[in-house]
Amino acid sequence: MGEWALRATLFAPFLGVVVLLFVPNRHPLLVRAVAAVSAGIALLASLFLFLVYDADRGGFQFITRWVWSEELGIAFHIGVDGIGTPLVFASAILLFAGVFISWHIQDRTREFYIFLLILAAATIGVFMSLDLFFLYFFYEMSVLPMYVLLGIWGSHTKGYLSMTDPEGRKRRDDVGFILNFGANSKEYAAMKLTLFLSAGAVCALLGILLIYHFSPVKTFDILVLREVAAYDDTVATIIWLLVFFGFASIAPIWPLHSWSPVGHAAAPAATSMLHAGVLMKLGHFSIIRVAYEILPAATRELMPIAAVLCVFSIIYGGFVAYFAKDTKYVIGYSSSSHMGYVFLGMAALDYISLTGAVIYMFAHALATGMLFAMAGWVYDQTHTRDIPSLGGLVRNMPFVAGAFVIACMASVGMPGTVNFIAEIMIIVGSWERYPFQVVVAVLGIVLTMAYLFKMMRGLFYGRLSPDYAQARDMVRWVDRLPLLVMIGCSIFFGIFPMHFYHIVRSTVVPMVDRIHQLAPLVTQYPA
Repeated sequence: MGEWALRATLFAPFLGVVVLLFVPNRHPLLVRAVAAVSAGIALLASLFLFLVYDADRGGFQFITRWVWSEELGIAFHIGVDGIGTPLVFASAILLFAGVFISWHIQDRTREFYIFLLILAAATIGVFMSLDLFFLYFFYEMSVLPMYVLLGIWGSHTKGYLSMTDPEGRKRRDDVGFILNFGANSKEYAAMKLTLFLSAGAVCALLGILLIYHFSPVKTFDILVLREVAAYDDTVATIIWLLVFFGFASIAPIWPLHSWSPVGHAAAPAATSMLHAGVLMKLGHFSIIRVAYEILPAATRELMPIAAVLCVFSIIYGGFVAYFAKDTKYVIGYSSSSHMGYVFLGMAALDYISLTGAVIYMFAHALATGMLFAMAGWVYDQTHTRDIPSLGGLVRNMPFVAGAFVIACMASVGMPGTVNFIAEIMIIVGSWERYPFQVVVAVLGIVLTMAYLFKMMRGLFYGRLSPDYAQARDMVRWVDRLPLLVMIGCSIFFGIFPMHFYHIVRSTVVPMVDRIHQLAPLVTQYPA
């Protein structure tokens, strides 16, 4: 059953895409129903994988392998381990939630859901791939829908709408506009995202091709490469740097982060949820899957680079989020800041910290998904994301305001949410090796509390402007369901984390053991 559940999780969204190709836009309810059913199947199948994964056995499970090219050593090889399983589950949760968050979309509904399903399915494909060729294939597939979703269904920022030349004409196509980083259109955001991620992907591709070229066995199979691949120090360093910075651009790590907040601000709510929730995690996951598995010695020597850069991500992203006045920019820079915690947990090469980093990727997906969903709802009701012009919305949106408080509590790591467990593990596991970074991370948590509470106060409390007196709350079940699912998962795994913990631990322990076997760096913790 596990193999069938694995295939259903990956192919249900693709099957939904095929069905939608034959459903005309004049039947919007049928379009939405097809998207919801395919997303629901993927969610149930991923939940089954999560529940039946054997943490005692560990390793890759539910493996499916079909040879694609014997001569080139390429196979459609998929499976999940203790790191991939929760991330597949997170992708399915956000896809399901995103379908309902987008229930109100009227403009080319079919096409929107087609690209949304492709985006989610591609991220799931990355988390399942055990072949470098298909890992990169799905990685690139995830970028293309983002460009279309931002360019067609995205929104311009306030700065873009006020940008004029001396004659009063919009100048959206000249060089001055393209280079203006403070006044962005949705087209600019889509292009910037695509260029940044494509440039990073080219670097990662070069690293993958070098792995293939210098491998004694001509194969892209990760399970084979991690056993037989052996490179001299210079080659291993070059490959590691290409892989790390190529995939870190999507993570995003400072200074390769600037595409992300702009993309968040322009994207529709469901796209922002998947962007922050799982698309950004493709970078961390791919680094773990490629660098940690195939290049353990280079990882041991070079991972301190991430420990240095994560400090800038945490502090810079936090301060920009504090002073930002656009709701999506606040959440976008918050996400960039929080990804620094994941890099810190990865850089410590510690059992506890790496386990916490994986759990944090799942926890952040839920918390940020909630925040972007509600930011999208506020924008749909008020047609603005300018925090200073809003206020008092709790009178009209009590459910949204309450859910927003819970999402903020999860983001700052309040006990009772899964974020708290992840943050504690990262801090404790990283302290011995990187005490300065841990102090910065703790200060970053305080900063997170400051800017999220500032945004919450600006949106929901104070005087309600007459311009927004008609704003309404989420009252329909299709509106509330996605938030209730994400809130329920965040609190459930925060109170009952042990199954989650054992799943992640089953993969982290042998992975770190393998790195420590070459040259132990930190205290050996028992499994």
